[in-house]
Amino acid sequence: MHDIRAIRENPEAFEHALNRRGLSGLTAQILSLDAERRARISAAETAQAEQNRASKEVGAAKARGDDAEFERLRALVAEKKADIARMSAEAEALDADLRDLLLGIPNLPLDRVPDGADEDDNVELRRWGSPRALDFTPVEHFEIPGARAGLDFETGAKLSGSRFVVLKGAVARIHRALAQFMLDLHVDQHGLEETWTPVLVLEDMMVGTGQLPKFGEDSYQTREGWWLIPTSEVTLTNTVNGDLLDHAALPRRMVAHSQCFRSEAGSAGRDTTGMLRQHQFEKVEMVSITDAETGLAEHERMTRCAEAVLEALDLPYRTIVLCTGDMGAGARITHDIEVWLPGQNRYREISSVSYCGDYQARRMNARYRPEGGGKPEFVHTLNGSGLAVGRTLIAVLENGQQADGSVTLPAALSRYLGGATCLTTEGALA
Repeated sequence: MHDIRAIRENPEAFEHALNRRGLSGLTAQILSLDAERRARISAAETAQAEQNRASKEVGAAKARGDDAEFERLRALVAEKKADIARMSAEAEALDADLRDLLLGIPNLPLDRVPDGADEDDNVELRRWGSPRALDFTPVEHFEIPGARAGLDFETGAKLSGSRFVVLKGAVARIHRALAQFMLDLHVDQHGLEETWTPVLVLEDMMVGTGQLPKFGEDSYQTREGWWLIPTSEVTLTNTVNGDLLDHAALPRRMVAHSQCFRSEAGSAGRDTTGMLRQHQFEKVEMVSITDAETGLAEHERMTRCAEAVLEALDLPYRTIVLCTGDMGAGARITHDIEVWLPGQNRYREISSVSYCGDYQARRMNARYRPEGGGKPEFVHTLNGSGLAVGRTLIAVLENGQQADGSVTLPAALSRYLGGATCLTTEGALA
């Protein structure tokens, strides 16, 4: 959501920012709608003033016996009343059109975000770790002998169709251990507040974080009208929906482990094998609620929290900043963290960490009281994966795979696995 006053005051800057997103002409459309809306409001206010004057004069005309003037004024009052109702209704309709238009416009990229059309124009910031030198040809996670028994795609498809999996035995336990490990790390070392939230939300909550109205096809809606969350960003961020917070309560840092649901609209043909792109998956999600002054520093901090998970698991990764053409609609800047997958011989996304400024807060009307008083200001919001659990499982399996088909597991998981450090070729923990 955007501030209409800021657009009025500097339309050239707004149009330039949208041009960097590959959009043009929207500023003129916004200003035209806004001018029409304001004209109707002004006309309604003028008619209201005229009605008030005429109403006062009606009684005077009646008192002095001027029947003609009395009838004229009474007709004028009725006419102005009808004009006010009509113009107010028109103003409300234009206001709704303007709001719908603004709700569908993406956030404005920061100046530091590189220009570009797609993922080929993203810019690498740093790398950590080095891929293992292997004396055998690595395979993808679903081809590793030790993991095959625990990755049941056939039963997943029987139960639910394509892009579902049933995890079993040791693999299911490793998956659970990863989520537990991530939560403990973020709570104990990073100071995030563990939170548990529903996975069904009201439509207004999806509007608040930007999944609606434009991207509804990416999510699932129930017959009763609830939406299944694509990530707990939706619920965590909306915990402050409509709230007026004290500045002393900021930053509010939260983390949640949840089921997530995505239709994967537009991804036909991509990553159809394995569990890299599923309709139902789990994530450990981080959300921060802060102010304008500390928002960018919080973005760097959240990025480091996500990177720390991979470092603790000894998984090589790289961190990139997304270009304007590859960045999500709600973000002002996004860092993607990509983990090395030897089975694919490439880095793949495992976390996106985004700073949204006040874009979501305006949609949610989430504000805070500045220190020392003054007019309430909109909070600034951030979200990031810390991490996608299924993709981390893939990375653990592929990076730990051995020539005999077993998997060496990260030492950090041992205490969650009863001391086990290996997934055997037969699919057991040892």
